[in-house]
Amino acid sequence: MPGGRLSDQEREQIATGLADGLGFAEIARQLGRPTSTVSREVARNGGAAEYRAEQASTSTSARARRRKPVFAPAVSPVADQHGRDARSMIDFTGRFVELMVRTGVPRMAARVLTALVTADSGSLTAAELVRQLAVSPASVSKSVTYLEGLELLRRERAGARGRERYLIDDDVWLQTWMTSARTNQMLAETAQRGVEVFDRSTPTGARLEKMARFFAQLSDDMTGGGLTESVVRDVLTVLAALVHAARPLTIAELSTALDWSPERVVEALRNADQRPDLAGAVGVLRLENGAYAAGAAPDRLTPAQRDALGNS
Repeated sequence: MPGGRLSDQEREQIATGLADGLGFAEIARQLGRPTSTVSREVARNGGAAEYRAEQASTSTSARARRRKPVFAPAVSPVADQHGRDARSMIDFTGRFVELMVRTGVPRMAARVLTALVTADSGSLTAAELVRQLAVSPASVSKSVTYLEGLELLRRERAGARGRERYLIDDDVWLQTWMTSARTNQMLAETAQRGVEVFDRSTPTGARLEKMARFFAQLSDDMTGGGLTESVVRDVLTVLAALVHAARPLTIAELSTALDWSPERVVEALRNADQRPDLAGAVGVLRLENGAYAAGAAPDRLTPAQRDALGNS
């Protein structure tokens, strides 16, 4: 297979070809390999005049044994400074890397992501990643760029001359989830346009219609039926405004303070009321005069607890 490890038989063919005076390109053609594979193999093992198949095989095996482990966190063989079992940590990081690779993330990028996820500091510099992963700066830089493109990490610099650090935001998984949901929605919309082009009465149109329904349902399931990142952000913003004000506010007052349209405020309040799980212990209370206030979510306290707190 082009690019795979050379077999002992292929090394014998290389040695025979060199003895017959064949060039690298001709030997590579006979093997079905790239010319660069043959030239590197010969160069690593003494050159054309000194190349021996058996010696090349032995040297390659020795080099493989000397290679560094795939992932080697900077912890002691027994425990780290927090008393955590180092072997368990190494096992976890290895499993995390493999999981990321299975989802389609390149292995080097998966190792960088794993290092950031498991760093107690919450961030690492390029130099720290190079040292911890035992790889080149170029490998780290390429992986960071890839992960940035997926919006899985961001860069931060402390001061004008501070070293650049890479970190993962606390809400990165929500952002990733929403990005995936948006992708499914785009697939649904594209498939639906295909239905209009090919006509749903045809086999192609029927197939595209099933695809559109599938991805539309998947997107709805992921977002809770229309729950997008912007919806979540508006709900949390309006709750934060009510908490910060520490007094009831009307829709007009919220609209002025947030610089939103009244319709946007009403929509955010409605979503906050329908999805109390978004804000945890805080909920929106509508008062008799039509104003709104932030208060404890109804399901967080029992009637007895409310009475006790109200009387305290």
